[in-house]
Amino acid sequence: MKLDRYDLKILDILSKDGRITKSRLAESINLSVSPCWERVKRLEQAGLIEGYYARLNARVLMKRLPIWVSIELKQHNAESFAHFEKRVLNTPELTECVAVGGGVDYWAKFETLSIDEYQRLIDSWLESDLGIERYFTYIVTKNVKSTAALQTLRREGDIEV
Repeated sequence: MKLDRYDLKILDILSKDGRITKSRLAESINLSVSPCWERVKRLEQAGLIEGYYARLNARVLMKRLPIWVSIELKQHNAESFAHFEKRVLNTPELTECVAVGGGVDYWAKFETLSIDEYQRLIDSWLESDLGIERYFTYIVTKNVKSTAALQTLRREGDIEV
């Protein structure tokens, strides 16, 4: 799907404010409401817009300690990866996980109430048969930057205009 400047502007605005009204969105990109809304529907149908969410501030709701962990598995085969990833999907304290190349297999972000809670959780992972060879724990001291992916993609030229 080729995106034009209107599509990119819609995606940019919606990534920052999913609650914007149809008329404000149309006004922001200099289109009338109907064509603007047709573009939004087309972007949704194409899978570029997966949904609209409220970004909750977990620190206000409940103090959570973000902890990043690099994980290397003993075995590097599809079965080992699938077994590990199944556990990842069933661990609510694990809020992000990506498979990576370059020395480790996964980067995982846990958010727990305390270091003790995290340690008990990782100990249970080590006691189970997940095939973890080694792991390194990194305590987050501050969040420096968190942005929407669209701005990065546009700069890198990954989105056609």
